[in-house]
Amino acid sequence: MTETGDGQRPLNTGTAHSARVYDYILGGKNHYEADAAAGEAMIEVWPALPVHMRANRAFMLRASRYLARECGIRQFLDIGTGLPTSPNLHEVVQAVEPGARVVYVDNDPIVLNYAQALLASTPQGRTTYVHADMRDPDAILGSPEFQATLDLDEPIALLVIGMLHFIHPSDDDHGLLRRLLEPLPPGSYLAATVGTADFAPQEVGRVAEQYAAEGMPMALRTRQEAAAFFTGLDLVEPGLVQVHKWRPDAEDEQVRHEDIAMYGALARKPR
Repeated sequence: MTETGDGQRPLNTGTAHSARVYDYILGGKNHYEADAAAGEAMIEVWPALPVHMRANRAFMLRASRYLARECGIRQFLDIGTGLPTSPNLHEVVQAVEPGARVVYVDNDPIVLNYAQALLASTPQGRTTYVHADMRDPDAILGSPEFQATLDLDEPIALLVIGMLHFIHPSDDDHGLLRRLLEPLPPGSYLAATVGTADFAPQEVGRVAEQYAAEGMPMALRTRQEAAAFFTGLDLVEPGLVQVHKWRPDAEDEQVRHEDIAMYGALARKPR
């Protein structure tokens, strides 16, 4: 079944999509029957999946707040934005620095159709949306929205949250990330999370099988493989860890280590 959303882009509502499955598992409302069915099947094989996904999002919020507050970053490029879920990235960083600018990027038509919720910037700052795929860095970096919003003479934070396990080595995963980082000036940052089966291999393996059955194959990485994405960058303490262990806040949800299947890190591009 194909529908048309507010942005007049066709939506394939009969097939599950990772952004909408993520929305369903997080308790959102922007999904369809196929996404809910896929999400339920995944939760059945690994009941900790909602805990894991909440921890991944919490990492994004902490890392972006740290970038704005502690690192003075005022420009953000968010690849694989997903459906709007408050607080969104721009809400977090503009609460610290009202003049912060954010470029959101996603390739899902439903995200485009809800993108207006991502564009409610402060008067001092700016947010914009690019409908593009991470596998095409030139489309992102060459877009009018990117070029009009972010200044390549000033540091930029590149966020790739919950995306890299959907980018396979055959897609030149490391090359794609390098092409996104190369034009960013020294002093820029990479914040990324990387899916892994290191801590619950059987359960996470079954979730991966469910994703593959829905046409969304995953590439789960070991810690060593995850660390390779940050080669040449200076890791911020505590380095590459499970996402819930990265500078946790007192109010963060308490979780078991084996319930988190994602590594996360923040790293700086050296001068």
